[in-house]
Amino acid sequence: MGRRFLKLSATGAALTLNGLRPLPGSNPLSVPSFFGGWLTSELAPHNLAITVAGTSGYLARKRRRGLDRDDWIALGLNAVSIAGLAVLIRQGVKSGEVVEAALTEGLADDYVAKLDPAPARKDLATPWRHVLLPFRFKDERVRRFPDIPYTPDPPADRKAARRLLLDIYTSREPAAPGERRPVLFQIHGGGWVIGKKDEQGLPLMTHLAARGWVCVAPNYPLSPKATWPEHLIALKRALAWTKDNIADYGGDPSFIAVTGGSAGGHLASLVALTADDPSYQPGFETADTSVQACVPFYGAYDLANVLESKAGDQRLDYFLARTVFKTKDRAVFESATPILRVREDAPPFFVIHGAHDSLAPVEEARELVRRLREVNKEPVVYAELPGAQHAFDVFHSIRSAHVIRAAERFLRWVHADHVNVAASTRSDAQQHLG
Repeated sequence: MGRRFLKLSATGAALTLNGLRPLPGSNPLSVPSFFGGWLTSELAPHNLAITVAGTSGYLARKRRRGLDRDDWIALGLNAVSIAGLAVLIRQGVKSGEVVEAALTEGLADDYVAKLDPAPARKDLATPWRHVLLPFRFKDERVRRFPDIPYTPDPPADRKAARRLLLDIYTSREPAAPGERRPVLFQIHGGGWVIGKKDEQGLPLMTHLAARGWVCVAPNYPLSPKATWPEHLIALKRALAWTKDNIADYGGDPSFIAVTGGSAGGHLASLVALTADDPSYQPGFETADTSVQACVPFYGAYDLANVLESKAGDQRLDYFLARTVFKTKDRAVFESATPILRVREDAPPFFVIHGAHDSLAPVEEARELVRRLREVNKEPVVYAELPGAQHAFDVFHSIRSAHVIRAAERFLRWVHADHVNVAASTRSDAQQHLG
């Protein structure tokens, strides 16, 4: 039993250290490092409880027989794990301060004055009930409308047809007469090759839908069967469908914010940066595909490897060029690179990225923000989260709770500004007619 306890303790210590210092994306072991670091850091309170309980139980059983050399080594490793997990928990808590500082810097010190109602104290605190049940996403206040086709002519093949469906999440509380609720368009990630509409973004969508938003989650064609830009074209088709039909679900087609994580963050940023581009709207060139805000999470923003990083070079040569693009044409790579598509009329952005991301280098997020701020007339908010890995918002955690609520405050601020501008425009028009 002592040798087994030592092995378990060593494994726990290794996972904790990997959570604190994961391998970079240029390392061949970055993917397993991501998985281990992601689950260790986002579930740090649970891992801490297991480590303390396991150690206490083992000591209780060994109390009469005494501790041997392996036991003392195991206890030392567990002490390292406990200290490291405490640091990871503190980093998750600190994310609340980081995102709030990002909002005040990017919007205004008194940005909350524009929010009605103002955020309550509980909105800024950690919702421990969610943290303790990280994989419980169901909310009785939210209703889901699943598997709605968004193309006029769905393919006969059932698998292909499922990639062209979307889900809608709304509040069960009926809207007031004439009320049109803001809309969130959530794009799932999965490296452009895997993923489904009902697997990601659930904490954010259920949070917003319960508070009166209408959330839309589309599937889209995946590689290697789909070749770029089929992914983006399908999403623009879904967005055009949303603008035409979301009023039937209580949504406001004049205010749609786009979000997504990982490949979904990449695609969300391109949706925002290629509004009404006819080259990505074959057969629906005149459709309005503009959005009013963009909140990309840990996206890939340098697919052409403009920054000339080792990780970006490996991603392009060994994966993207062969699986997603299926070409060596650099013009294609650049067309899919958000940092090369920034424009002065882009909508407000809130870019969120983990400082320890092993799959999407944080340098790409920094560069996207830098370029956006150079030309964009709208606010560009950036939050770089200490200790955060990739995919930190897939389930409930201390960090994801703070980030989701910060995203809500940002979106409410942009929506309030949108409503004020619309009201001012109507007033000016009435005065002119009068």
